[in-house]
Amino acid sequence: MSAEATNPAMSGPVTPGAQRRRGRPRLDLRRLGRAALLGPGARDRLPDAIGHVAEAHRAHYPDADLEPLRRAWVLAESSHRGQMRKSGEPYITHPLAVTLILAQLGAESTTLTASLLHDTVEDTDVTLDQVRTEFGDDVCYLVDGVTKLEKVDYGAAAEPETFRKMLVATGNDVRVMSIKLADRLHNMRTLGVMRPEKQARIAKVTRDVLIPLAERLGVQALKTELEDLVFAILHPEEYAEVQELIAANAMGGGDPLEATADDVRAVLREAGITAEVLIRPRHFVSVHRVHRKRGEMRAADFGRLLVLVNEDADCYGVLGELHTCFTPVVSEFKDFIAVPKFNLYQSLHTAVARPDGEVAEVLIRTHQMHKVAEAGVVALHNPYAPPSEEQSGAGPDAPSDDAVDGERADPTRPGWLSRLLDWQEAAPDPDTFWSTLREDLAQDREIAVFRPDGGTLGLPAGASCVDAAYAQYGEDAHACIGARVNGRLATLSTVLLDGDTVQLLMGQDAASGPSSEWLDHARTPGARIAIRRWLTTHPTPASAPAASAPEKPTPPPQTSDFPRPAAANAVVDREGASVRLAGCCTPVPPDEVTAFAVRGGVVTVHRVECPAVGRMKEVGRAEVGVRWGDSAECRVTLIAESFGRAHLLADLTEAIALEGVEVMSATVEPPSQQRVRHTYTLQLPDAAHLPGLMRAMRAVPGVYDVSRAQHPAATS
Repeated sequence: MSAEATNPAMSGPVTPGAQRRRGRPRLDLRRLGRAALLGPGARDRLPDAIGHVAEAHRAHYPDADLEPLRRAWVLAESSHRGQMRKSGEPYITHPLAVTLILAQLGAESTTLTASLLHDTVEDTDVTLDQVRTEFGDDVCYLVDGVTKLEKVDYGAAAEPETFRKMLVATGNDVRVMSIKLADRLHNMRTLGVMRPEKQARIAKVTRDVLIPLAERLGVQALKTELEDLVFAILHPEEYAEVQELIAANAMGGGDPLEATADDVRAVLREAGITAEVLIRPRHFVSVHRVHRKRGEMRAADFGRLLVLVNEDADCYGVLGELHTCFTPVVSEFKDFIAVPKFNLYQSLHTAVARPDGEVAEVLIRTHQMHKVAEAGVVALHNPYAPPSEEQSGAGPDAPSDDAVDGERADPTRPGWLSRLLDWQEAAPDPDTFWSTLREDLAQDREIAVFRPDGGTLGLPAGASCVDAAYAQYGEDAHACIGARVNGRLATLSTVLLDGDTVQLLMGQDAASGPSSEWLDHARTPGARIAIRRWLTTHPTPASAPAASAPEKPTPPPQTSDFPRPAAANAVVDREGASVRLAGCCTPVPPDEVTAFAVRGGVVTVHRVECPAVGRMKEVGRAEVGVRWGDSAECRVTLIAESFGRAHLLADLTEAIALEGVEVMSATVEPPSQQRVRHTYTLQLPDAAHLPGLMRAMRAVPGVYDVSRAQHPAATS
């Protein structure tokens, strides 16, 4: 059966939640589940647990129709009748426990109905057609999404292929994964009678796959308890050490957080801010992390203060009062309200010190933010229903699909899930999929980078320009030849940071493709799989030069790098002066220009933004009035930056000639890091031709930028 488990009263890990102190706002799912399902009665009779589910559901949806739940309970109880769990409990206690977990989190009726039925198709004679006929397409889809594939059909590939099936189903309806997470939580709570090696195997899959998925979907109430249960199984000695730390702190007398909480309440009361101030104990894994980071634990390290308010603006009001009346620890401040995490999480984080030196970490959020922080996508109620449906539980600041960026525009299909679904299609082998999935989910932080058009790309932390290219263009990214990060030229290996703007430079050579070096810089599975597939289908002969080593163009005979034109169509306010356009910036009409007198009765004309202008002024050169004359002919120096390839110089020269422009001189610098720099001094028949000329040069395959020359010039 799909939910092997045992009575938690028997041998097995101690439940972490049992050690938590009172007053926490977080749902005590284990305590509620045991009390509701088993109660004080004997095992040979079932309690009326569906009443507890209905009560929990009505707390979130006062007007909910309970008839589907009643019918699902009747079908599930009758179908599982006679089946027992390994603990000796009636099997029906498992789907009831899973449903109660979801009801407490605020799941809507469709999810709860499917949760009650989630093992019927897998473990009984009930068919999907029966579920569809009695409960509709949505419930049928959810039940099918969490139904395991048979080992008899898939063998060793059954587990990875089951997860693949669930993830694909989750791509269309996130409620599939909500049910799976609640299912795994109840199974982890009741894992005690299984063999230690099987406990460890299930715990490792939970750690590597289910916990990261819970984090990405924002379901912290499930994620933290799963972490503690896995911690107890895989690291029993460290778990016991944390138990001792928590017990010793509880025996130590007064909690300094209580005094700080009282002070905070008094400050907010005086400021007229309505707020609920709670002490939020850390869960076991959190205590373990703090202990490893800080060594000796202080009493205040075992918990944090949670301040709940009604409106977003109140969050910042609370922050201002705390930072005014206490000493803030500036390094601890984070604003996840203005910049929410990719999993919908919003809060203000800060830390303050009292006069006696006690430091308390503080979380500040609205009640709705808290609900989303605990339940994640479950708190979205039915994300697929029209606005008029199931809104009774939605607060005024419930998440909206409208005013958020591309990564969070559809909370039911976040960016990380779209990327995962894309690359899994290219990984048909179950072993490749399973190992890549774990590797992908191990990347536990996301960044957002911006495209030049204002759109965003969601990427894992540490991603490079290679990853951005494949995230934006898919397999068309094979033709990527470079990038600009925050406006500056960057190699494809450049690691991107949160908030960077990345412009990907695409070549026009259809035969171009990635080199094996790209694999060293690709962090996302989608990029790695696409690159490997291209390299496999385009093997490089042993005798051929490496793909990353471009042909070096042979430079023509070099002339002076920046020749000064003998005449110019600029008129200066100095009679008889010889006018020259500065070779360092090669101004052309209608550039804004200035001029300076130099030795020999010559006046040089510069663009006003030329670096040489500042140096001229520093050495006391007097500016001379200048304006453009009537002649449209002009001379300009352009710099073309490109990736090296054969015949590039010839193609550039041809593009220039087709624009009717005369090449006065050209130089080609030796290639550096696969890049080549060409400098052309050109005579244009009309300055108005310049924009079109630069566009034509940029269109040459391999050229990623063309710019006006900006070079230092002599001051005399």
